[in-house]
Amino acid sequence: MASHDESHSGGHHHHHDHTAGANTRMLAIALALTGSFLIVQVVGAFWFNSLALLSDAGHMLTDVAALVIALMAVRIGLRPADDRRTFGYRRVEILAAAFNALMLFAIAIYIFIEAVHRLRYPEEVASLGMLAVAVGGLIVNLLAMRVLMAGKDNSLNIRAAYLEVWADMLGSVGVIIGALVIRFTGWTFVDPLVAVAIALWVLPRTWILLRQTLNVLLEGVPGGLNLPEIRRAIAGIPGVAGVHDLHVWATATNEVNCSVHVELETPGTGEAVRIRIRDMLADRFAIFHSTIQPELDPCEDHHPIHP
Repeated sequence: MASHDESHSGGHHHHHDHTAGANTRMLAIALALTGSFLIVQVVGAFWFNSLALLSDAGHMLTDVAALVIALMAVRIGLRPADDRRTFGYRRVEILAAAFNALMLFAIAIYIFIEAVHRLRYPEEVASLGMLAVAVGGLIVNLLAMRVLMAGKDNSLNIRAAYLEVWADMLGSVGVIIGALVIRFTGWTFVDPLVAVAIALWVLPRTWILLRQTLNVLLEGVPGGLNLPEIRRAIAGIPGVAGVHDLHVWATATNEVNCSVHVELETPGTGEAVRIRIRDMLADRFAIFHSTIQPELDPCEDHHPIHP
């Protein structure tokens, strides 16, 4: 008979609620900071005719969108499971992170196209105004990064927002350097070059984020876990004669699940073996949600995978 490990559920849900509340506060503060400055940056980009500022504003726009979507994801993620969505709504967070990554790709493509045009047909740039806006953007980004830093390792969505603010901070540094170079040399081609450099800097990190979110959506084995190692560990538990139908996946960033069928060496030992496997998965692999089915004979339709 299948048994599900619920021994950690009480404290675990309390932890999720506490974390979600903290995440909401972080996201709201960061949103107020970046959202209030976005308008200044967009107006400044067009007023001072700076593509680098526009590139930086594009990233700040994705910051704001990321924070808005992340806030929505946290609130929706708190909704309990129901008869239609038995795992709840926590995967909304993953969808939001994937959307943010795709938005960054779209902004980068626009910047590349515009930069090519600017390099062919140089335009004048108001370097002092460009410098002033970039310094303001740097200060706002540093404040937002400080706010988000505490939650970036516990939530993929917070990490996505932190990544975008971090990239935007580097973008502000690039714009400041570009503005100074233009101011003292008159080399206006530096502006589109800085814009392209900002886009190229963030793209590899964006790809990593997108790859992580796709892995969760495809119910792949979470990073840091090795399925053959987990299979060997279960097979090594006393009383286990065989292991099959082992699945390990994540429903959200920090919520790993495992289901497995185990063949018993001796009748009547199913509950004891199940508890040993459950405790081992929690202690060794930090898997607290496990469904373990002990059985005397292997399922007829299973396809064994040897370690």
